[in-house]
Amino acid sequence: MSGNSSTFDNVLGETFGSFDHLVRLRVSYNNKPFSNGCDFRPSSVVNRPRVEVGGDDLRVFYTLVMIDLDAPNPSNPTLKEYLHWLVTDIPATTDASFGHELIKYESPHPTTGIHRIVFALLRQFKRNSVSKPELRENFNTRTFAQVNNLSSPVAAAYFNCQREAGSGGRKFSI
Repeated sequence: MSGNSSTFDNVLGETFGSFDHLVRLRVSYNNKPFSNGCDFRPSSVVNRPRVEVGGDDLRVFYTLVMIDLDAPNPSNPTLKEYLHWLVTDIPATTDASFGHELIKYESPHPTTGIHRIVFALLRQFKRNSVSKPELRENFNTRTFAQVNNLSSPVAAAYFNCQREAGSGGRKFSI
């Protein structure tokens, strides 16, 4: 994933703290990969994306989380982090379709402001060990990782999403 490295680090650091990008993560909507910080409208992200995971050892498994950092609106993100998708037990060198979908994909549909939608890949230390969270709202990736014995992120990507009639893009550092 390419994009403005400083903004990328700021967006992801806000949620995960510092972490090393150890595994390749490629996310594409409608067979088109995106670069970090790009803008999407809800109509472009209706269908579940293809998420390809790197690595070199098929005995290693990952958990993928997709969250909205700005729900319900960027000025007052009271539902932060909102969980849009959760897939566990993804073998290295495959894609999310080889994993176990614990939380079904819910496409982002912001009604106010520009929302930062983040994909994070966490390494599992044991297969079939991740519990399904009770709620999508107020999900906390760090706490979830600790409770389920997951690593901090080994890869991440994000895009901005705003309502269909919205204008402009996020042009400032977070």
